[in-house]
Amino acid sequence: MTKPIAENRRARYDYFIEETFEAGIMLTGTEVKSLRVGRANIAESYASVEGREIKLINADIPPYGHANRFNHEPRRHRKLLLHRKQIDKLIGAVQRDGRTMIPLKLYWNDKGLAKLEIGLAKGKKLHDKRETEAARDWQRDKARLMKGDRD
Repeated sequence: MTKPIAENRRARYDYFIEETFEAGIMLTGTEVKSLRVGRANIAESYASVEGREIKLINADIPPYGHANRFNHEPRRHRKLLLHRKQIDKLIGAVQRDGRTMIPLKLYWNDKGLAKLEIGLAKGKKLHDKRETEAARDWQRDKARLMKGDRD
C-alpha cells in the first residue's frame, strides 16, 4: 500500500472498526486525473446499500482543472467494486446487525488502481459529560467560597 490520497481519521475515534475490506471504485476519467493530483476528501462520506450494490456517498473529488467541459459531479454516488461474497457479508451485517460501513482510506495500490478501505463498524458509546461538568462546577464554587472566607 502506498501513501493515501485521503484518510478519514475521525472514523476510528467515532466507531469501533471490527473488520476491513478493500474495494475498487468505479471512476470517470476526470475523477482519476483529480485523484492523481491528490485531491479528494472522504471525511464526510459513507457507504450505503442500494439494491444489490454498495455505493460510496458524499465523497468529494473536486473537478479537474484542465477538463472544464467534461468534468464530473464532485459528490456523485460511486459504485464500489467488491466480490459477491463480500457484498453479501456487508449487506447482512448492515441489515441484520445494524453495523455501519465507513470509508477509512483512499489510496493507489501497487498496480495503480484506486482502492478504498472500508471498515465494518459499530458506534462507540458517547462519553457522559455530566459527571465531569458537575465536578468542575463544584471545584469552581469551592474556590469561590474559599476565596470569600479570606476577606
